[in-house]
Amino acid sequence: MKARIYRPAKNAMQSGLGNVRKWVLEFASDARKRNDPLMGWAGGGRTVEQVRMKFDTCEEAVDYAKRNGIDYTVLAPRERKPRIKAYADNFAYGRKLPWDKDGANNPVAPKRAP
Repeated sequence: MKARIYRPAKNAMQSGLGNVRKWVLEFASDARKRNDPLMGWAGGGRTVEQVRMKFDTCEEAVDYAKRNGIDYTVLAPRERKPRIKAYADNFAYGRKLPWDKDGANNPVAPKRAP
């Protein structure tokens, strides 16, 4: 039974970092999924694939895997580079694309017919 230990990425639909601080131990499936003949759902015969355990630190997850004899792989998290933006930068003097009265360089302004 093989497992992977990782820290999940931030949800693209949310701006907060709520569920990305914990480490997850997730079992990898070694068998191919099959379709259920009655409902058509894809699934396997092993319920271990559905188990996801959360830990506060990577060391806790590794210790758990070692105690239970689970073969594991640790995936290092990629740290995000924060891009500092301010609303005032839209109106800065050294702006790369200056605003104009016709809205040609304004992505929000409606286009006028010539």
